[in-house]
Amino acid sequence: MSKTIKVPTMAEYKAQGKQPEVLFWVGCAGSFDDRAKKITKAFVKLLNKAQVEFAVLGTEESCTGDPAKRSGNEFLFQMQAISNIEVLNTYQIKKIVTTCPHCFNTIKNEYPELGGNYEVMHHTQFLKTLLDEGKLTIEGGSFKGKRITFHDPCYLGRANNIYEAPRLLIKKLEAELIEMKNCRRNALCCGAGGAQMFKEPEKGNSDINVERTQQALEVNPEIIAAGCPFCNTMMTDGLKTKEKEHTVAVLDIAELIANAQDL
Repeated sequence: MSKTIKVPTMAEYKAQGKQPEVLFWVGCAGSFDDRAKKITKAFVKLLNKAQVEFAVLGTEESCTGDPAKRSGNEFLFQMQAISNIEVLNTYQIKKIVTTCPHCFNTIKNEYPELGGNYEVMHHTQFLKTLLDEGKLTIEGGSFKGKRITFHDPCYLGRANNIYEAPRLLIKKLEAELIEMKNCRRNALCCGAGGAQMFKEPEKGNSDINVERTQQALEVNPEIIAAGCPFCNTMMTDGLKTKEKEHTVAVLDIAELIANAQDL
């Protein structure tokens, strides 16, 4: 029997006249995609374990506008962004954490010019902070000694220069971190960025997610670690194309930490 997961909303906090330490921006994938929901649940379990006072917007959260902007619809992006900023500013939000690098990049780098100024953290950064502050402990558990390779999400790595936090968390699991030939600044995109997630790929010799999955398989991992729900989907599809989905797992960093501690 699974434990009930407690997820308070900003509206509930406001009704009590209180303000949470951080707003967890769930994102479209984390809210609606069945696979990504597992990442959301894992991260919430970690927040609860670390006794972090957090809240979500719930039904008041809307798409950040990233797919609209990347596909060239600036007008729709600004409509979506301004609507979100109004909600965030009404609640006087100061700090936001999200499991999606697309949401992270958009709110951090593109909302300020529209009046949305917040401290924005990717969940791997936030988990590292909790670890540094002693609020969270990480045990290897079932991942101790496992061969894990990390796929750098474009909007986390190249766009925002965040490479160390996810890797440090993997090492804390006492796992063997093995790097692909294309990693960090030279990492290959999974193929979902720039709103490509929502369309069929153009004709070519091979799909980019299959190319990236092949690069991962070359280092013979037991687990491909990801820090983005889009990357998770694309790498999982790549493994299915290579018929390796039963021998190699794709797991988010939050899932690795939560699963290692049987949360």
